[in-house]
Amino acid sequence: MRSYKEQVIEPVTASDILSKARDRKAEGYRLVQICATKVSEGFEILYSFDKDHELSHLKLTIPEEEEVQSITGEYWGAFIYENEMHDLFGIKIVNSELDYGGHFFKLSQPTPWNPKN
Repeated sequence: MRSYKEQVIEPVTASDILSKARDRKAEGYRLVQICATKVSEGFEILYSFDKDHELSHLKLTIPEEEEVQSITGEYWGAFIYENEMHDLFGIKIVNSELDYGGHFFKLSQPTPWNPKN
């Protein structure tokens, strides 16, 4: 029977997210998902990575107006998650390799997490 390690959730700052993602890439991790949620302080973003069936997470908590560096230079597929976070939550992602400019989703009404949309 396979034994599983405890999942690690490492808190990071917005200024560290790109270098931490770059480190994960160099260590052989693949990007599994990026998930955002609204919290009282602003937003919480969880980046999940996998290597050999073991998950590792980076947790970023930012105020609403803070910008987040794109990790598309390291993980191309991150453009989907990053554009989703921008459109649904209003999170400002900078230096994305594929930025839909707020048009990734066609919304008929603003989302509850991004009423400015």
